[in-house]
Amino acid sequence: MELEVINREGESTGKKVTLADAIYAIEPNDHVIYLDVKQHLANRRQGTHKAKERAEIVGSTKKLKKQKGTGTARAGSIKSPLFRGGGRIFGPRPRDYHFKLNRKVKSLARKSALTYKAKENNITVVEDFNLEAPKTQDYQKVLNNISEKNEKTLLILPDHNKNLYLSSRNLPKAKVLPCSQINTFELLNADKVLIFESSVEQIENLFN
Repeated sequence: MELEVINREGESTGKKVTLADAIYAIEPNDHVIYLDVKQHLANRRQGTHKAKERAEIVGSTKKLKKQKGTGTARAGSIKSPLFRGGGRIFGPRPRDYHFKLNRKVKSLARKSALTYKAKENNITVVEDFNLEAPKTQDYQKVLNNISEKNEKTLLILPDHNKNLYLSSRNLPKAKVLPCSQINTFELLNADKVLIFESSVEQIENLFN
């Protein structure tokens, strides 16, 4: 498929770019998309949750009442999970949520996500530009020119660009990533995917 290249003012440059069908027009696989997004979200979890169990509660170990004759259930400790302030039964413990996913599965998931965006006409190729200094206002003006208001945007760069990254960091609906960090979650989470002209070839090399 062919796309027109626009500049930072949202105007046509007269140039066209051909997007490879092997990346942007495959048969999407929903299951691998699910797996890749699941792994991405799992890897973001800190896993530092912790609840105290009865052995970790600070409190007296004295038996609360005599074993028999009270008419109520036996109770041996104030730290019992049955009492308020007691330990928690099978509470959460620190753990690692990471799990392995094959490289080919990830690649297929990202191609599927790009295919969905291409089918919805939500991919725009932008002529390479840079900002002289990190300034959120300048980057917001560029977004206003090349995307609709309140759209979530993902800008894919050929390499890390400090000025563009810092300029977009305070915008809740704008994300900037280099080609090497493309992931299925960010692709699907964006309403519009903006690709630098020089990134198109790099993306093809990355997936091939």
